[in-house]
Amino acid sequence: MGRVALPERTRSPWWELGRRLLAALAILVGTVLVVYLDREGYRDSGDATAENPMGTVSLIDAIYYTTVTLSTTGYGDIAPVTDPARLVNAFVITPARIGFLVLLIGTTLEVLAQRGRELFRIARWRKHMGHHVVVIGYGTKGRSAVETLVNNGLEREHVVVVDPSPVALADAHADNLAVVTGDATRRGVLHRAGVAKADQVIITTGRDDSNVLAALTVRQLNPDAWIVAAVSEQENAPLMRQSGADSVITSSDAVGRLLGLSTLSPTLGSVMEDLLTYGEGLEVAERELLVNEVGMPPQSLPDQVIAVVRDEKVYRYFDPVVTLLARGDRLVVVRPAKELPWAPRPGTHNEDLAADRED
Repeated sequence: MGRVALPERTRSPWWELGRRLLAALAILVGTVLVVYLDREGYRDSGDATAENPMGTVSLIDAIYYTTVTLSTTGYGDIAPVTDPARLVNAFVITPARIGFLVLLIGTTLEVLAQRGRELFRIARWRKHMGHHVVVIGYGTKGRSAVETLVNNGLEREHVVVVDPSPVALADAHADNLAVVTGDATRRGVLHRAGVAKADQVIITTGRDDSNVLAALTVRQLNPDAWIVAAVSEQENAPLMRQSGADSVITSSDAVGRLLGLSTLSPTLGSVMEDLLTYGEGLEVAERELLVNEVGMPPQSLPDQVIAVVRDEKVYRYFDPVVTLLARGDRLVVVRPAKELPWAPRPGTHNEDLAADRED
């Protein structure tokens, strides 16, 4: 059976307060009209005379009586004396009084409770925030980056999105992500996102100049963070690296090359698309070197090794420097997507890693 789940409508607490105050004002005005139209059934002891023992109930008296009655003050100087007036008080004014109090008191308590809960949640979130990933820009590239991180084991609580767009805010909240709304080129916005304590920062705004300025600001706040940035034009990649980015992805050139490959060779294009698609077919992953693989050529391993990381430098598998694998190497391999991306090797578990084995 299908279940219909509508998105929650979230509004500002001040909007809710204003709406309920207007509802309370409507009750007040309606009650004043009821009392004034039935003023002949009320007795005003303050205006009573020998000639007019009932007194005269004016519009001001009706407003006065309504306010003291709805607020449960009730001085008793104006009171219903006829049966119709008493019935109106019993079945109209008394429910109006209850509704009026519920609106005012309930709204006040709700606003205070909501604001208190929100402040408590933010304070608790900031207390536990650290070693997280900050994603600047939550468009198509930002969402894909977060999806890849989450699919590889990163918890959503460890991702913070920075974006000024209300659409991005709604999308990130729908994906259960914390959001800091604002311009990522401003230090205060990045500070609220905890950039100074982040391990990685992904910069994917739609403009290269904004990406460069954001990278500069991030690097000033956190000299040790690993910064990955996207640029639209290849000519901006060197500038992005000079701004502090550790890795730069040229989105337009990458898409253009994929289009060209697909045109020249549809089969090659489909293979490249397979490598870039998470969870299907083949995937590229980085893994540790196993103990029993030390001293072996990269081509002889069960995995399809395409590169070796040694001393923080990347070598192609055919490079003479990595003819034989050494302790401390990391391997970039192509493997089936059904395997865990960061497992030591497809189908292996709990094996000794070369980096963990002591001499």
